[in-house]
Amino acid sequence: MPHTATEKEANPAQALLSKYFGYDQFRHYQADIIDAIIAGDDALVLMPTGGGKSLCYQIPALIREGVGVIVSPLIALMQDQVDGLQALGIRGAFINSSQDFQTRQGVEQDLLQGRLDLLYIAPERLLKIETLQLLSRANIALFAIDEAHCVSQWGHDFRPEYQQLKILADHFPGVPRIALTATADQRTRQEIVDQLSLHQAKQFINSFDRPNITYTIAEGGQSKQKLWTFLQQHHENDAGIVYCLSRKKVDDIAAWLSDQGRPALPYHAGLPNEVRARNQSRFLKEEGLIIVATIAFGMGIDKPDVRFVAHLNLPKSIEAYYQETGRAGRDGERANAWMAYQLNDVITLSQMLQASEGSEHYKRITLQKLDAMLALCEMTSCRRQALLAYFNETLDEPCGNCDNCLNPPTTWDGTEAAQKALSCVYRTGQRFGVSYLVDVLSGSDNPRLQNNHHDQISTFGIGADLNKTVWRSLFRQLIARGYLQVDVEGFGSIHLTEKCRAILKGDKTIYFRQSVKKEKAATSKKRTKAALLELKTEDQPLFDALKALRTELASQQNVPPYVIFHDRTLIAMAKDRPQDSDELEQISGVGAKKLERYGEDFLNVIAMNP
Repeated sequence: MPHTATEKEANPAQALLSKYFGYDQFRHYQADIIDAIIAGDDALVLMPTGGGKSLCYQIPALIREGVGVIVSPLIALMQDQVDGLQALGIRGAFINSSQDFQTRQGVEQDLLQGRLDLLYIAPERLLKIETLQLLSRANIALFAIDEAHCVSQWGHDFRPEYQQLKILADHFPGVPRIALTATADQRTRQEIVDQLSLHQAKQFINSFDRPNITYTIAEGGQSKQKLWTFLQQHHENDAGIVYCLSRKKVDDIAAWLSDQGRPALPYHAGLPNEVRARNQSRFLKEEGLIIVATIAFGMGIDKPDVRFVAHLNLPKSIEAYYQETGRAGRDGERANAWMAYQLNDVITLSQMLQASEGSEHYKRITLQKLDAMLALCEMTSCRRQALLAYFNETLDEPCGNCDNCLNPPTTWDGTEAAQKALSCVYRTGQRFGVSYLVDVLSGSDNPRLQNNHHDQISTFGIGADLNKTVWRSLFRQLIARGYLQVDVEGFGSIHLTEKCRAILKGDKTIYFRQSVKKEKAATSKKRTKAALLELKTEDQPLFDALKALRTELASQQNVPPYVIFHDRTLIAMAKDRPQDSDELEQISGVGAKKLERYGEDFLNVIAMNP
């Protein structure tokens, strides 16, 4: 597909943006990144999920001579990425193990004959000698290394093959390389630079903020029922992802949701490959489907209309939490990141870490990351400010779009209660877990206490004025703030830290959070739903009709609905009601190719729904 003279004018990137993608202007640093790659420079790009990272390599690949080679970690997504490109009229292809010999040979011939614009390939295949030899015979415009945080041994998606990709600099010294990620703290950024030999690369660090996402973290206990309440209140028919720590829990929750009448599918490494591929394909192509998954699911997911991401267990780091919640609301519309966790999650994750084969240094750093995640959960101030601060970004004012801002938690002076809890840990010999300690404080008739003679110590029953739920919350907050620590080698026993001395001596006052008042939740629900589609009541029937047409077309072509048009584009059609092709082309997301292919059908639906 040779480019026209118009596209090779002074600003060809702008022309391609409009022609193929239907947008009027670039966002964030897209224009500067594209200019750098076109000029032959390397680049490191940090851009939030949904911020348009793919345009940063797609447009330069269309402008520079040759083919853009995209290193992508999940072969299961390549077909959908290529389908999306081909729907735009861009010559995309992939090479991976899912293809038979004839198909793969055909793609290789297209590559060598210059008949491709973009080629997707997994790092494992790229590193093979025969692949490198194949690419050396082709005309390469650029290399894009997507999900570049996979290079970091500290990361939640670590892929050792990524650390070998520095050979691209040696084998293809004149070809620009662009590494892209949505998740990387300062340590990970430096590791990307070092491991990929990007010391001379221009760095483009965008804001990590996703203002369209509402962050909510619920207190532990009855997490399954809390999830159901959340879904009923906010997402009765929406597509979303539910993350669980274990495969068994994934299977249980998926089956339970299905029994409740919500279509849900499991996804984890214990399922056969064909089942995982089928479930992922259904999630991408069907609307309103819930996928229940371990962290094995989701990296690189391009589905733009995921309206919620829910966690039923604590993520192991803030990077993991940010990456996973970032799969919600990629279209820029309102979305929810909701989580319910318990202290047992901390113990389980810590035990998994201790049982791993990592070095002591690795374990220490990873445990620090888990502590930071726990602190985010138990804080009483703006969660978004803390989340951004972790990535060295400052948000001057509270965000107004997290649970602590929307429903500020009530706090209480818990200094005396904290002294009782800390004293109880000491009096019982720092050998027991939270449940046992709560029994001691509550004056429980648990036989274990009598067997250990802990019904005779001074802290027995001194906390009977507070219920067990309050005590468990207090222990979680003391651990999150570093006054207590969990000994994972001692079966979850709680130990005092040096930091607790100030509280025990009465030199420090400490406040704890109380449960959020339930009556305030309804206003948040209304705000979220109203902002989600930004439609007037009279526009809703047309929007529904446009979605129905999109679903029909997507089914005919066997592609996800968003490959036809994103929700945001349909919303604009419903609001603006274009009457002809010229007016329809002005809608953001309607490029020349899609106007030619779908314009008449959508205009007919608009005409029938005045």
